[in-house]
Amino acid sequence: MNDHERLTRLEERYAHLQRHQAEQDKVMLELADELAKLRKELAALRTRQATGSEGPEPADERPPHY
Repeated sequence: MNDHERLTRLEERYAHLQRHQAEQDKVMLELADELAKLRKELAALRTRQATGSEGPEPADERPPHY
């Protein structure tokens, strides 16, 4: 393997690593957004549980089998 072939292989590997890193960055941002959303939902659920309110209750509705 001469120097030109070796350099070409290194450049190909480097390009692959750059693409892989960009893909990982995208996934990490998506996961961070999802985590923030889930934390917000969890905080809301904990607040609702702590206050004892479970949202609006239906006003004397019949069960669906009637």
